[in-house]
Amino acid sequence: MSIRDVNAVANRLSLRPPQRKSVEILDRLCEIVDFQKSTNSQEALEVIKSEYPFVEDFDQRDFPSLCFALATGVGKTRLMGAFITYLLRAEGIRHFFVLAPNLTIYNKLITDFTPNTPKYVFQGISEFVLDPPEIITGDNYESGRGVRRRRQLFDGDTVHINIFNVSKINTEVRGGNTPRIKRLSEYIGESYFEYLSKLDDLVLLMDESHRYRAKAGMQAINELRPILGLELTATPQVMKGQSAIPFKNVIYSYPLSQALDDGFVKAPAVATRENFNVSNYDPDSLQRLKLEDGIHIHEETKVQLEVFAREHGVKRVKPFMLVVAKDTTHASEIRAIIESDEFFNGQYRGKVAEVHSKQSGEEKDENIEKLLAVEDPENETEIVVHVDQLKEGWDVTNLYTIVPLRTFNSRTLIEQAIGRGLRLPYGKRVGVPAVDRLTIVSHDKFQEIIDEANKGDSILKVGLVLVGKDIPDKHSKAVTVPTKLEQTLIGTSVSGDAGEAGTAVQRPLFNTEPERKAVQATLEIVQKYERKLKSSKELLTPEIQKEIAAKVKEACQGREVELPGMESVDYEDVVSKVCPTFVEMSIDIPKIIIVPSKDATYGFKDFDLEPPQGKLRPVSQDILIQNLQNNERSKLQDNGLVPKEQRLEDYLVRSLIDFEDISYDDHAELLYKLASQMVTHLRTYLANDDEVLNVVISHNRQLVDSIYSQIQQHYFETATSYEVVVTEGFRTLHSTNVAAAGDENTRHYREFVEEKKLIRGMLFTGFQKCLYPVQKFDSDTERRFSVVLENDDTVIKWFKPGRKVFNIHWRSGIDEGDYEPDFVVETPGTIYLCEPKAKDQMNDTSVLAKATAASKWCNHASQVSQKPWRYLLIPHDAIDESKTMAGLAASHEVETIK
Repeated sequence: MSIRDVNAVANRLSLRPPQRKSVEILDRLCEIVDFQKSTNSQEALEVIKSEYPFVEDFDQRDFPSLCFALATGVGKTRLMGAFITYLLRAEGIRHFFVLAPNLTIYNKLITDFTPNTPKYVFQGISEFVLDPPEIITGDNYESGRGVRRRRQLFDGDTVHINIFNVSKINTEVRGGNTPRIKRLSEYIGESYFEYLSKLDDLVLLMDESHRYRAKAGMQAINELRPILGLELTATPQVMKGQSAIPFKNVIYSYPLSQALDDGFVKAPAVATRENFNVSNYDPDSLQRLKLEDGIHIHEETKVQLEVFAREHGVKRVKPFMLVVAKDTTHASEIRAIIESDEFFNGQYRGKVAEVHSKQSGEEKDENIEKLLAVEDPENETEIVVHVDQLKEGWDVTNLYTIVPLRTFNSRTLIEQAIGRGLRLPYGKRVGVPAVDRLTIVSHDKFQEIIDEANKGDSILKVGLVLVGKDIPDKHSKAVTVPTKLEQTLIGTSVSGDAGEAGTAVQRPLFNTEPERKAVQATLEIVQKYERKLKSSKELLTPEIQKEIAAKVKEACQGREVELPGMESVDYEDVVSKVCPTFVEMSIDIPKIIIVPSKDATYGFKDFDLEPPQGKLRPVSQDILIQNLQNNERSKLQDNGLVPKEQRLEDYLVRSLIDFEDISYDDHAELLYKLASQMVTHLRTYLANDDEVLNVVISHNRQLVDSIYSQIQQHYFETATSYEVVVTEGFRTLHSTNVAAAGDENTRHYREFVEEKKLIRGMLFTGFQKCLYPVQKFDSDTERRFSVVLENDDTVIKWFKPGRKVFNIHWRSGIDEGDYEPDFVVETPGTIYLCEPKAKDQMNDTSVLAKATAASKWCNHASQVSQKPWRYLLIPHDAIDESKTMAGLAASHEVETIK
């Protein structure tokens, strides 16, 4: 096995696990089969079946051809680039023929294989830096560039990638005609097809291969006689009437259900309203409700994406909503409704694109181009009304809401309509539900879709979204909240806010524009002192203030020339007022990073297996078995599973080591012990080892899951030593961005909240001790906790931290992440990190892991701070207005861990 080449390709192209697995399979194929023109296809098939028994044949191909079935959004184009790179490095193959199913994908592939383009598939591959591949297309091959360059001196090593559109070839062969590629070219001296067919290292790559099986164009391609075919598709089947005929040459399957579990695509969800009764609505009213609720979801998503982009400093994603109409007449009616004055006061006039073909054939490429333009943030279109079923090639990442108004059967809706909207705009899930979710608005089909998704053979599981509960039925808005420090110094206001309830408007300390600029410069320079000083109180010393004032003056005078009549600024006076205000309106948070100085060791403690409760029984010898972990297929026959394992335990261990966190080298002894205990349990009630073998194979997933779940309960992690990087000092707080209901004005924090489920969309103010003038709470428990803090005379100041205020990393089993506590509270003697939590979550493993990590952080912070730090984990039912910080700390402090 060329593991070095596999590793090089996987690392340089940053392949995801399913992409790497595909390259590993290709590597093994090249090891067991000598792919040449002279290779006998039937003999090659038998060799491949000996290791991959679920490959039945090459599916009407006259050459070895194998299908890699990867879910939409996982990255099939990048995988093609990985295949080409591997075959070049390991096998010296330099000629490739890439087949696209339509014009859109054809153009996309040409772009992605062209250097210096945004999604260039060979980025980081050293072999192509000085000598990039020669791209020959269906538009330029007649110039002879592929043949000419190969015949040039010193140019024999250049990789040639031919990209052709099979739909164009299909059109050319109608009526028995010969496609242009097979016609004589006077420039070349033969047909380009004939030239390609003579190459002894031609590899065929077929994108979306389900689109052109058994067509005349594909028969012509067969005559190319490539040495190997590599097919890629998300749907490895062809439709014959109402029946789906699966491919017989699938060698690796990574279905949508697995991609969802691994977080490579958006999580689909179906939306309705609580207690919805479809019989209460006529067709027009139901249609109107679905459109309006789709808009509510769309607007909420738009705000959440904007907030996320602001908070994380990433590109802004403009979402759009797709409405699937019944026919072209219905599409026009829908557009008229959405653009009317009665529909949200005409807000969407000019923002609707009606895209469809008036013919009954396949979707027009020009329509797909219109759809692709919707991804541009500068494009004003927010709603697309579409008729035809969506086809491959429409690979946008900003489709977030689908409103189906035509009749779908539920499986078609899930597999086709949803499939086009699952791509993630940031390449991975980010932990924000609205950013990670694709929502289908389907009040009338809600239960049907849920039932379909929960069937055992469903390709995915869908979540539930309730409009009016999970999604507000009023538009939201993005709000920027400044710190109280900024508000006090220069009067920065809360963006989008109509006023602060219960707070008197105070005149800021600085009002003129030159003074404001001096204040901003002072805060920027103070931030540079965070690591230089032990605490913010050192900002009060005359020496430090004089030093800062000189730097502020230099910064401000360097930015603009002082003109006659312009008000002068006393920089020392500005600094003398800013520094005390900064100390008063901040909490010193030391910068602490805990890094293992040596590789952390982890594993699983020894334990005895607890056998499953039920008694699994042998199944029919003709049942098809598919391993859900690695998707390998086999049939239970008289001779058992091929290849055979030496011991019964091997069948279990083989599946256990497919889990990424289990290393065979480190855990072999434990794995075989547990597998042996499982086999012993089966022997207690089964008649003989043949029955045990049957059960171990046919119920492999259930048995392996039972063992794996118990292994996870005995996870441990140790580190021989840790390097703790502690920087004495403080942090400068910055403005935060939050989402709030569109009609939301700030309300007093003591105001009783009737609709507690809507509290996440509310803004609260009126605080005297909070370091932000406005706060947003995730629950009413958090609001009540703020009341406790404001009531308590011992509390000096507090705030809810935003992202990256703390560097607290936690881990529980294979789950890990960064943790931001809910509250930071300072009293005369202590600084607390506080986490109010629902009572039923107090013993959750991730909650306890975060508590452990925060306790360790507090221990190190206490060693460098002027006050000790403590961590409180408080159940929600322990918080009421009679409590004090001292009382809560006495009952709910987590023991400090050193």
